[in-house]
Amino acid sequence: MVLASQLRGGMAIVFENQHYRVLTADYHPGQGQMGGATHARLQNIDTGTSREHSFRAELRLQELAVEKQALEFLYMDEEQCCFMNPVNFEQIEVPRALVGPAAVFLESGAKLTIEFVNGRPIHALFPEVMEAKVVDTAPAAHQQADTGFKGAKLANGIEIMVPQFIKTGDMIRVDWANMRYVDRAKTKSV
Repeated sequence: MVLASQLRGGMAIVFENQHYRVLTADYHPGQGQMGGATHARLQNIDTGTSREHSFRAELRLQELAVEKQALEFLYMDEEQCCFMNPVNFEQIEVPRALVGPAAVFLESGAKLTIEFVNGRPIHALFPEVMEAKVVDTAPAAHQQADTGFKGAKLANGIEIMVPQFIKTGDMIRVDWANMRYVDRAKTKSV
């Protein structure tokens, strides 16, 4: 059991006989005789729907154990992403919708942490920045300042804006949540 005032993002709980993943939780202490409250954004593990709820701080909730496994990405199709446990070589299918929009950045052999509740995948943890190869971009125009941006197509099909000095074949780092160029990757592809 956990107090509602102790909720934090990444936890899994049982509330109203439903299993939820806590996306965010903000505790607001009360004043005087007013008790504190925790405002939480929850995602239903079974349906994927989200909701917001304010819990009294002293409310006790059943916490579900969240197991994290570092898995190796193998391939994906329209519905599933297939991962392999590098320890026992077991293959695990994770719904592509659960992996989310960052799935387009996954390449064979990439390592990713998947969260499980009762043996069922509930969330994929991506780094904030992913690497991708530029497969097509215009050469830099000499008249333009180096601070200008131009369009670039990445190996995964995504198109983003990159600085003028980026060339076709460069590996770049992308903030996948905002689809923005961050910097050039340390390793450069030819």
